[in-house]
Amino acid sequence: MIKFHPKDEMLKQHANGQLHLGLATAVSAHCELCSVCRDKLKQYTAAQAEQHLGEQSNDDIQTENVATLDNLSIANIDFSDMLKQITQLAPVEPTESQRTIVEVKDTQYALPRALTNQVDHNWSGFGKISRMRLNADENNSRASLLHIDAGGEIPEHSHTGREITLLLEGNFEDEFSQYVPGDFIELDANHQHSPKTINGCLCYTVVDAPLHFTKGISKILNPIGELIY
Repeated sequence: MIKFHPKDEMLKQHANGQLHLGLATAVSAHCELCSVCRDKLKQYTAAQAEQHLGEQSNDDIQTENVATLDNLSIANIDFSDMLKQITQLAPVEPTESQRTIVEVKDTQYALPRALTNQVDHNWSGFGKISRMRLNADENNSRASLLHIDAGGEIPEHSHTGREITLLLEGNFEDEFSQYVPGDFIELDANHQHSPKTINGCLCYTVVDAPLHFTKGISKILNPIGELIY
């Protein structure tokens, strides 16, 4: 069962088109996996559309000549009923063949539709950690598909900014909890952890500042953190 979700404010920002591509992708992919947030997003989107259409109708009514379509005033169109019909449409579930497949460490994963047009299938990394860079469309943010192979662990680190992790497949745990597919984890400078997985996992991550490694030999990476995050 999914335990971690985007904050309501982030869902509202997504409905209003205010998130950059990296965060918008994370929220969209989470909503594909989470019916609770999918329903919330549908409500926020409908409310935003109704507000916008209401404002537009008021502007039209105040003009001397109201635009007409087949001699019907726009002001008389029942936008509420139209929106209700749209939002009640059943979502079209993608078939496996419609979803983008990526392969890493001899394992294939079907990605959420939100990632369909972003993957380039070029992985980099070392040891049990593999990463595919994606477009975040924001100067200070980095988006990636992150794969941790079975028995893998990311060295203990803190955050100098915000880190969003959406677990897509598999399971992992850290000092705070155990996570399942669909969990949307948001951490910041107040958190220090070392994620590890027994059977392997695939995540979508968005960070806006380098990680700061706190233990062992991995601390030698901190001086070049700007280059590798």
